[in-house]
Amino acid sequence: MQLERETRILADAAAIAKRAAAEFVEAARAAVHQRNAFHVVLAGGSTPKALYDLLASDPALRSQVPWDKTQVFFGDERHVGPGHPDSNFHMATERMLSKVSLEANQVMRIKGEYPDAERAAREYEEALISYFKLKTGELPRFDLLLAGMGNEGHTLSLFPGTRALHANGRIAVHNWVGKLFTERITLTAPAACAASEILFMVTGADKAPALKGVLEGPYEPEQLPAQLLQPKDGKLLWLVDTAAGSMLSKGVRE
Repeated sequence: MQLERETRILADAAAIAKRAAAEFVEAARAAVHQRNAFHVVLAGGSTPKALYDLLASDPALRSQVPWDKTQVFFGDERHVGPGHPDSNFHMATERMLSKVSLEANQVMRIKGEYPDAERAAREYEEALISYFKLKTGELPRFDLLLAGMGNEGHTLSLFPGTRALHANGRIAVHNWVGKLFTERITLTAPAACAASEILFMVTGADKAPALKGVLEGPYEPEQLPAQLLQPKDGKLLWLVDTAAGSMLSKGVRE
């Protein structure tokens, strides 16, 4: 199977959430049919909130997801505790996880509350190795990885010019982000690229130049780390609103 990339330019965040929810359901049902389990990586930030709200509040959608066979992971986390308003886990819990049929052991969070961010990264990495029963050098095979993009082209907590862009051999690392004066914990690009599908959701006019660069510019991931997220064997789907996609010359406009 080769990389299958598709870009869809939709009206707004609500349209993106609706399309992403359909993709979520389809990926979940296919994974359960094939292996009796669905492994999904959730994204933080503002754009996925509408998706999580929809999956939790729409009875038809909620009933289609095999929650009892779903295992939830996180792509990255801020250096804060699980109850902090900046926590990706906190946001996902408030919006969706606490409102659907999931047991605590079906959610693997990153322990951003540790003072040592490297300890949080190592523990998450070891938990993934144990869960997926990985041998040395192997990477987890997630069924669906949700991602966003910042207005400078970062994704997960892979920021331009940071050390995590070169974390070869690791599944998760801590990453010092100087412009934010903070540590982050993130999956590495190779770990993300082992997923069966990566689904980007991007909204806002401030993202337009970086999105143009990522999708239609030269390959320079040091400047635009979102270019790193291309599944080696799977599907890459970009769902962007008209504002974010205003500079694109390619893509299906709906």
